[in-house]
Amino acid sequence: MKLISTRNSDNEQSASFAIENGIAKDKGLFSPVDLKVFTKEEIEGFVDLDYQQLATKILVELLDDFTEEEVKSCVYSAYTKEKFDGDIAPVKELGEKLYCLELWHGKTFAFKDIALSILPYLLTISMKKQKQDKTALILVATSGDTGKAALEGFKDVENTKILVFYPQEGVSDIQKLQMQTQEGDNVFVCGINGNFDDAQTAVKQIFTDENIKEKIKKENYFFSSANSINYGRLAPQIVYYFSSYLDLLKNGKIKSGEKINFVVPTGNFGDILAGFYAKKMGLPINKLICASNKNNVLTDFILNGVYDKDRYFFKTNSPSMDIIISSNLERLLFEIAEYDSDLINTYMDELEKNKKYRVKAIIKDKIRDQIYPGFAYERETREAILACRTKYKYVIDTHTAVAYYVYGEYKKKTGDKTTTVIVSTASPYKFSEDVLSAISLKDYSEKTELEKINKLALMSKTNPPKTLTELLDKKPIYTKTINKEEISDIVLNQL
Repeated sequence: MKLISTRNSDNEQSASFAIENGIAKDKGLFSPVDLKVFTKEEIEGFVDLDYQQLATKILVELLDDFTEEEVKSCVYSAYTKEKFDGDIAPVKELGEKLYCLELWHGKTFAFKDIALSILPYLLTISMKKQKQDKTALILVATSGDTGKAALEGFKDVENTKILVFYPQEGVSDIQKLQMQTQEGDNVFVCGINGNFDDAQTAVKQIFTDENIKEKIKKENYFFSSANSINYGRLAPQIVYYFSSYLDLLKNGKIKSGEKINFVVPTGNFGDILAGFYAKKMGLPINKLICASNKNNVLTDFILNGVYDKDRYFFKTNSPSMDIIISSNLERLLFEIAEYDSDLINTYMDELEKNKKYRVKAIIKDKIRDQIYPGFAYERETREAILACRTKYKYVIDTHTAVAYYVYGEYKKKTGDKTTTVIVSTASPYKFSEDVLSAISLKDYSEKTELEKINKLALMSKTNPPKTLTELLDKKPIYTKTINKEEISDIVLNQL
């Protein structure tokens, strides 16, 4: 395996270089090529491995300049009982060949924990390999979940400082409180007047601003990233696609080599892209189903081959997916275009100049062969939460509900009876008001967060995460809000 930039196919780098730098100097994203392809027999041989053992097997193939011992050290430091409540990525059976992959058993109750628990360890080793003696200045733009997970992962990690920017009015109350109350000597959190795309664009511009890079260099810092543009975020996500398949195989739900579907709620396209790479590595995947909310730029693109970011931005009840500029789509295009970086540059230049681009028909058709698109409005999201609880006695959050709805529509249109796994990206307790309103058909907006959580626990017959209820007693530390144009000044001031 090797890593090359999407903007320059001659820019080949090691995994440690990609993880340390986050983004290429040419503004491209480091993408894996010549991936290891596991045989059916090799995958069968993984069936009795626990998550840590499996992660080691997969990541050794994805981190070209890491030794097996280095990978093992990172894995076993990240995936501990202290950091994850019970199983790391359990699969729950709903019924009718339908399953739910719960990725929210980490400390922040969102799927980002799985990658961001291991990224600090990967970065630490990468810095040593690259003989980096400066402090990593980690910039994060978040639509809600990445911010807290990154803060928790990098809290008090030696030779790092992390700055997180989130849309002030674009996250849930719980998400905001999780970030604002973050403790740690090397952390900083700030809201922005704008949406996630505003924050993400500003952060990416800072990464490639040579003037700013020179200034932080003089202060003995260098830029790195914890967003999904960083290969160190992407690689660990591939593991849970394998683990969920193996769980079904081990429990006799599927036969060896049998293909399954994955339904993935996504905004920035990183989670579903990990599934795409898992398929390239030999995992028997039939269809990847891309589930978007009302900000359905991905649905339109996959259907029509036109990516148009000049559209209205909606704030929805699935805020972590309120994204219009899906950064990781660039990596998929690079794969489908057979690593034609000139073509990728053409598309990205068009997006910057004209706010949209149209891909070749052959590329559009190849994407459609791999990925089925769909989206849900807010009303449909609420209805999906109620329908899932009514039919399966299982409570899902708003993002998982988008996937649940899209899968239902997919099945109606295609009649596909393939065993399917819905990727559940967050605990329903992170969005208790919307979940409660959906399953009870009542308004809970006037209730306190604790009242909402307790009511949801009663109705769902589950126990709320202890750390989440304890969070409600904490006072915010970071309450500053700025305009997006001020982000670079804030970054420099933090030095």
